Amino acid sequence: MVLYTVLLICLSQAELGRVWAHQHKDALTGTHLRTDVDPSSLQRTRRDHQNPHKHREARDSAERGLDVSTLPDNTTHIVDSQQYYTWQSFGPTDRRSGDKWVDLSKLHKSQVQIHGILSNAHQKAARVALSFHFPFYGHHLRQIIIATGGFIFMGDVTHRMLTATQYIAPLMANFNPSFSQNSTVRYSDNGHLFVVQWDNVRLKDREVEGSFTFQAILDRNGTVVFNYRDIPIPVEQINSTEHPVKAGLSDAFLARLPSSQPSEANQRTIYEYHRVEIDTKRIVSGASFELTPLPTCLQHTSCDLCMTSNLTAGCAWCNTLQRCSDGIDRHRQEWLDYNCPEEAKGLCEDYNPVPPKGSMSSFNQSSPGPTAFSAADEEQPVTTDVQTSPPNVTGITENAAIIAGVVGALVLLVALTLLAVYYINTHPAAAPPFYLMQRRTNNYWPSMKFHNQGCQSSYAEVELGGHEKDGFIESEQCS
Repeated sequence: MVLYTVLLICLSQAELGRVWAHQHKDALTGTHLRTDVDPSSLQRTRRDHQNPHKHREARDSAERGLDVSTLPDNTTHIVDSQQYYTWQSFGPTDRRSGDKWVDLSKLHKSQVQIHGILSNAHQKAARVALSFHFPFYGHHLRQIIIATGGFIFMGDVTHRMLTATQYIAPLMANFNPSFSQNSTVRYSDNGHLFVVQWDNVRLKDREVEGSFTFQAILDRNGTVVFNYRDIPIPVEQINSTEHPVKAGLSDAFLARLPSSQPSEANQRTIYEYHRVEIDTKRIVSGASFELTPLPTCLQHTSCDLCMTSNLTAGCAWCNTLQRCSDGIDRHRQEWLDYNCPEEAKGLCEDYNPVPPKGSMSSFNQSSPGPTAFSAADEEQPVTTDVQTSPPNVTGITENAAIIAGVVGALVLLVALTLLAVYYINTHPAAAPPFYLMQRRTNNYWPSMKFHNQGCQSSYAEVELGGHEKDGFIESEQCS
């Protein structure tokens, strides 16, 4: 009832202000007010409507769930195809292997950060900001997530199954830094290189077999280097039952699948579209691997470069998004939403038409010639009656009256709200407060949870404060 009363007051105040403004306007000019509106100022593109939803991806994924899937092998799921990266290995006896190792102990203490939570935790991950844009599969990233399990998660949407895809993994395994005080996870960023080192970490339930020390280096040009200082046992002997064992790179995109059930209509699935797998037999103490990125379609910023560049193949230009792509990257869903596969069938000339010869490209390039009336106009003087009138302030007056009415209604609404709160606190046994307490349920505060799929390892993202971030649950133990 109070809301209806406030709404009625608000409408009446606005209407009174409008009537008063019109009366005042008629008294001044005696004519109607005309307002010209530019239609372009009222238009918004589809991207303007879509961008605000990008910040809700993490929350949507938590509430609706994420399925981790891979594309069929006979379509676009490519493993180590040399399409995105090339890599080479350096053995323990190779001098270049030693040159690639970054000795963090020789750097100043202010240049090296020891992550206190990750160094004393198991199956945890923490987000770290980069000081530069790191190109990963053509996407420029400024944040990464370091995990205790010997890998870096590179995805935009965090979820429990970080080990599935979208990673940079020098050696992904079930490491437990919390076992020993000598185990640390530390990193360094000098503006050109970002180094993550898992130092003296041990495998969970196999701590007696020795400690592992290795690092991943992210160069601002996109190059990734894996260095291995201590590998006490062959990687093939590491158990992958409770935790995946991987080495290499992987990326994926999120896509919405059509579903007949309304509850799964907006469910999104993660599709892995490329993976680089390093031969784990070559991972030994003193070895190094260097992975060099190849040009991608996303780096082209114009239609001509996209269609004619010899550095890439299979690229298409979407003029609506102003993006060059082969349709298989992290922007896959947006590529489909804007009908880019059909638009990419056109030519660059369709988007940048060339004017025919002799046509005017601007009004300044040509001027109209003399007409039959020009001479007569010059000979005859032209007089014009200039009518003066007081400045048109009716628009300002009307807007001010409406704003005053709305502000008055808002002030009244705030006053009524404060009065209601005061009444509830001072009369808790009265009928209205008691009714509200009886009708209160927990459904008004939904919690975000990630459901584990089977007996797979799951990671919880933590903050620097030592607590898990909101929306994550404790990892369940495999039985």
